[in-house]
Amino acid sequence: MSVSIDIAGLRQTGVPSARAESRAWERVVAVPSPLAELGMALHALSEPGHHPGLQGWVTGVTARLDPHLADRMCEADFLWRTTFSDLFLPCAGLPGGALPGGTLAEELDLLDKLSDEQFVDAALEFTCALPYGTPVPGPLADEGLRRRSLELAAARGPQQVRFTERLLADPPRTRAWLRQFLQDCDEAFFAETWARLRHQLAADTRHKTDLLRRKGLAEALAAVSPAVTLDETAARITVDKLGDGRTATGDGGLLLVPTSLGWPHLMVLHRYGWQPVLHYPVGSPELTAPPTVEQLALRMTALSHPVRMRLCRHLARSAYTTGELAQVHGMTAPEISRHLSVLKKAGLITTRRRGRYVLHQLDVTVVARLGSDFLEGILR
Repeated sequence: MSVSIDIAGLRQTGVPSARAESRAWERVVAVPSPLAELGMALHALSEPGHHPGLQGWVTGVTARLDPHLADRMCEADFLWRTTFSDLFLPCAGLPGGALPGGTLAEELDLLDKLSDEQFVDAALEFTCALPYGTPVPGPLADEGLRRRSLELAAARGPQQVRFTERLLADPPRTRAWLRQFLQDCDEAFFAETWARLRHQLAADTRHKTDLLRRKGLAEALAAVSPAVTLDETAARITVDKLGDGRTATGDGGLLLVPTSLGWPHLMVLHRYGWQPVLHYPVGSPELTAPPTVEQLALRMTALSHPVRMRLCRHLARSAYTTGELAQVHGMTAPEISRHLSVLKKAGLITTRRRGRYVLHQLDVTVVARLGSDFLEGILR
């Protein structure tokens, strides 16, 4: 499972040269976004369990938050609670490859430039599970999809129904409400937070830009996340995520937008007709590359078998030979070898030779990380 970005449109035609090669990725841009960071701030406030490293910040903001603003924050929290809506990256929906604004006010102006159809479709993405990667009429144009949106909103609760009804009945009014709410959040807590974070984000985008210029796209993407890889031959970027999706840069470009509040989320905007965006965390507490989704599935499958669980009980305490394990568990050596092979393929055990014996032992460090790896994998 993964999200792929076809970047064939970024390649230049004609005879390659050193100068042309340096311009080959000129539409890949690393740039901070204050509106995207505000969206992530709202997400962290709504789902602090996703972000244990932000506990102090969340506690401080929540303690001084005006009760009226806190109530308004709940009115449309599905725009940022699940992850956060594409509305927080409105530049991606504008034609011509627009970039995020340098200030929140500039980005809110970009949000105002989205059509009502774009605004409604993006706003209802999480509540109503509207089609994301295919070109279909939205609920403003399709009466059947409109009814379905209200039915799905009802399953989420009365608050979502009220918001969806207002949104479908009067998009401009809802847009004005959201803009005012975001401005009030900026005044209440985000301006102070952004003043502290923007220097780190600017430094990161300078670093990514330097990598793009000096070492190429593959190196820059590797610095974004070990979960992002480039196949230059196929002109495709692959993001290892627990989900499927595909998009293409086409005649546009690719945005790399950092967040200081986002770990462990690595998000890909791949909405049909919008410019692709990689929204990635900086300052991650992880020192080692996380396992891929495939590796994670292998490890959990390997541990789901009762015999292998019993083997792990012994292998966690000491190193054993295949013959010793066979004797302890009342099984044949070939049967034990098959189970050990599954555990080894999953990266859960280590082996070493001592004379003519091969000893197997559980890699307790990998097993200890399994819970956090699983959480990171499903939240990535």
